[in-house]
Amino acid sequence: MAGSLQDQLLNAGLADAKKAKKIKKDKQKQAKVSRRDKSETVDETKQQLTQSRKEKLDRDRKLNSSKNAEAERKAIAAQVKQLITVNSIARNTAELNYNFTDNKKIKKILVDKIMLDQLSGGRLAIVSLDQSYHVVAAAVAEKIKQRIPECVIVANDTMPTESDEEDPYADFQIPDDLMW
Repeated sequence: MAGSLQDQLLNAGLADAKKAKKIKKDKQKQAKVSRRDKSETVDETKQQLTQSRKEKLDRDRKLNSSKNAEAERKAIAAQVKQLITVNSIARNTAELNYNFTDNKKIKKILVDKIMLDQLSGGRLAIVSLDQSYHVVAAAVAEKIKQRIPECVIVANDTMPTESDEEDPYADFQIPDDLMW
C-alpha cells in the first residue's frame, strides 16, 4: 500500500480526481500567498493552548503567593511566640494587682512592687500569647510590636527625668510614703 491517503481514496473510488486536484491547487496557492505575505496562518488551537497556559501560570502564581504569605505569617507568629516564652519575666512573688484594658475589657495581672514601678515607668510591658498575659522588657515588646502589633497590650512610654536647673526645690526629694 504505497502512496498517499489521497491516492488510496482515489483507487478505492471514494474521492473524485477533479476535487483532489482542486484541493491540492488551493493548498499550494495558500502556501504561496502566506510565503509572499510572510504572514503565518494563525492556528486557533495554538492560540487557545498558549492562552490556557498563561491563565494556568497566573493561577499558579497567585496560589504560590498566597501560600508564601501564609508561611510568612506562620513564621512571624512563631518568632513572636518564641520571643515571649524566652523573655517572659516570672511573677512568682506577685501580690499586687495591675489593672489594664484589653479589647475594651478590664483585665488584671499579679505583679510585685518592682514590676509595678517598671510597668508604670515604661521599662516593662504586658503582651498577650494564647489567651494569657506575660510581662516582658520594653525592648522585647518593641520587637513584638514590629511583627504583630496586636500582641502588645500595655507598653507605657518612658518618662524622662527632667531636671530644671533653676528649680528652687530640686534638692528636696518627695518622700515615697507621703499621704495626702
